[in-house]
Amino acid sequence: MERRDFIRLSVAGVAAGFVAPAMVLAESDKPLKGASDIYYTKDDPGRWSGKVATHLPNIEIEKAGAKVTVKVVTPHEMKGYEHYIVKHVLLDSNHKFLDEHLFDPTKDTAAISSFTLQGYSGMLYVLSLCNKHDLWLNGTEV
Repeated sequence: MERRDFIRLSVAGVAAGFVAPAMVLAESDKPLKGASDIYYTKDDPGRWSGKVATHLPNIEIEKAGAKVTVKVVTPHEMKGYEHYIVKHVLLDSNHKFLDEHLFDPTKDTAAISSFTLQGYSGMLYVLSLCNKHDLWLNGTEV
């Protein structure tokens, strides 16, 4: 490599070292583009607008004293590994993990799960993951 090429490439490399991190930092200040970049909801079904009825998890709450039972049903077919609900994930009001239920597509005929919480109140969120139609979020107040 000739000396002039080496100097030119070195200067370009140093410049890229300053410009690229600045571009990344500028991008990190922007909010997320929208829910459909991560998960889908009833109000924001994104590219799966025709799938809300069978992919949005339905949440039922039963209280007995301090005991809270959360029943989650995703009205989705379970066609073996071809097309099924992979799991339900329970999140608290700050979107922190509480519990999950994994489904076995060779044994489970319906995507139904039940969770028991002690003394919980506030917003509760449920994620339902389909192997073909992505991640769906629903929430309810306890």
